[in-house]
Amino acid sequence: MTGDIAEDGGEPPPPTQDVPCSVWRRGEVSASFRAVPEETAIALTFNGSTHAVMMATPANLEEFAVGFALTEGVIEAPSEIANLDIVATPLGVELRAWLKEPLARAYAARRRSMAGPTGCGLCGIESLEDASRPAPFVPNVSRFSSESIIQAMASLPARQELNRLTHAVHAAGFWLPGRGLVAVREDVGRHNALDKLVGALARGGIAAAHGIILLTSRVSIELIQKAARLSAPVVAAVSCPTAAGIRLAESCGITLIAIARGQDFEIFTHPERIVDRAQNHVA
Repeated sequence: MTGDIAEDGGEPPPPTQDVPCSVWRRGEVSASFRAVPEETAIALTFNGSTHAVMMATPANLEEFAVGFALTEGVIEAPSEIANLDIVATPLGVELRAWLKEPLARAYAARRRSMAGPTGCGLCGIESLEDASRPAPFVPNVSRFSSESIIQAMASLPARQELNRLTHAVHAAGFWLPGRGLVAVREDVGRHNALDKLVGALARGGIAAAHGIILLTSRVSIELIQKAARLSAPVVAAVSCPTAAGIRLAESCGITLIAIARGQDFEIFTHPERIVDRAQNHVA
């Protein structure tokens, strides 16, 4: 797969902008500037058909296209994309992916059968049944210590470069025992941050079966679906999960950890993967 900025388009906008503002502090007003994240309409197209339009941070765009295609089931491997063009326009950015045969024919047939347009969140779905589609089962093989969870979450803030500038974006990271935090991606959208992470891991040949996905957002059903497509055994987040996210994590074999802050965290599903968890349970 190759990725290029198409000649008929300009450069995508930078991921942050410095904007003027008036600062009110201690009863006094002064002129200043604030770094804010850019939010751009990004169209993901496959073989000329628009699959979804997302509002996203215009960074790591090739990884975004690959990760989105993987987690939405358009492709099974990055090698199935023959070419990827990044086309910046006054209205936004188009990520034009061209699929190899025979996948291209199969995708065209799928598009002809779709009921209507789609939007953000659960993208590319065709019915209410697809919204709650089962996720691939993740084998219960890997084990992690509680200290691993604590160390993994503690390593994330230092790598959140965009958030350090703006205090306004989500992050998704991947932590491996013995290697630590191997990748972090950020975006104004939590789904987009995870898709970018998936794309980075896939393009880097990093398997997720023995590591931990780290999230700075709440854990909803879509994020568990994406993690399951990656075969990630553990998802750990700073915020709380939704009830639907918990149910899906339980059914697809993912250990879901949330409210992971400092030395504390809560395990909602498959606690057997955390081998040294506290043994003193409230009856």
